[in-house]
Amino acid sequence: MRKVYFILMMMMLGCIGCEWQLRFDETEIAVERYDRVQSLYLTTSDFSALQQMNTEYPMQTRTLIEDVLRIGKVDDPQINTKFLRFYQDSTLQMLINEAEQQYANIDDINEDLNKAFQYLKGEIPGIEIPEIYAQIGSLDQSVIVGNGMIGICLDKYLGTEYELYLKPEYGYSLEQRKMMQRKYIVPDCVGFYLLSLYPMPFDKPISQAERDIHIGRIQWVVNKAIGHEFFNSNYVQKVDHFMSRNKNVNIEYLLSSSKYSDFL
Repeated sequence: MRKVYFILMMMMLGCIGCEWQLRFDETEIAVERYDRVQSLYLTTSDFSALQQMNTEYPMQTRTLIEDVLRIGKVDDPQINTKFLRFYQDSTLQMLINEAEQQYANIDDINEDLNKAFQYLKGEIPGIEIPEIYAQIGSLDQSVIVGNGMIGICLDKYLGTEYELYLKPEYGYSLEQRKMMQRKYIVPDCVGFYLLSLYPMPFDKPISQAERDIHIGRIQWVVNKAIGHEFFNSNYVQKVDHFMSRNKNVNIEYLLSSSKYSDFL
């Protein structure tokens, strides 16, 4: 059965050598540096890097090629050539270089991810802790969630004033660019992961206000998980008011309930 991926745009919420692994039993979450292997291959055509991508990161490579870039199937005999040629574009080479410079060290992101998922594990004991990795896309997606994994597209988090984002041909508004910053990575990862676990109802139509409440509930939980008020929309405030009046309601119930009338 084909695995379903949630490829999510950041706008929905208003995310070689140094390989870090996920060990939640020690409360240690760290981002796998798939982007470094990817970068080595795409800038030097290093065949050993390509082998590493295919043997150590097969799911990440399949997701990147088939679901993010959409340049073909990973088992296509010509896919390696297509993949390499795709990234020879000067703009994409610039993105690769910039991402590797800005994210040479991501200790702060790992620390914040630890804090957030420790909180979620305490509030939702049955939650599965995802494997998290970094990659470089092509300015399409920000965070990708699927198959127990979160992929962070570093090319979408290079800063509000990053020169490529300012070019008219990309069409990014100031509001969009404000969310294309490092500080949005952890909130996006947590928010999109929760949205994949607690999606909007598919079995009945819901109003726009109910959709806003659904996102507001997720954003409220994200605020709690990261330890500060990152999101502060009217709907987040409605959820905060509801939770302050209903101390007996736990977060798992809040996220899974389809009863939106309490917030409207």
